[in-house]
Amino acid sequence: MTGSRVRAAYRYVLHRITEHPDTDIMFEAECLWCDWAAEPSTDSASVDVECMSHTGRSGHKSFRRVRTSFALVVRG
Repeated sequence: MTGSRVRAAYRYVLHRITEHPDTDIMFEAECLWCDWAAEPSTDSASVDVECMSHTGRSGHKSFRRVRTSFALVVRG
């Protein structure tokens, strides 16, 4: 097979990432000084209020906050 050529074709498809429509976004927080944790909620403001209340009671000012969502990658 002398003289035969191999051709390569590259095809790129645009994709995007989006929030999964059938799931809620959850917010959580935990104190970095003790074992306290806020009640997980779909409302970020309520988690923030719990953190501020914990600071008022304990004096602890540092928290780890987490926003959890589910995502889908779809063609653009």
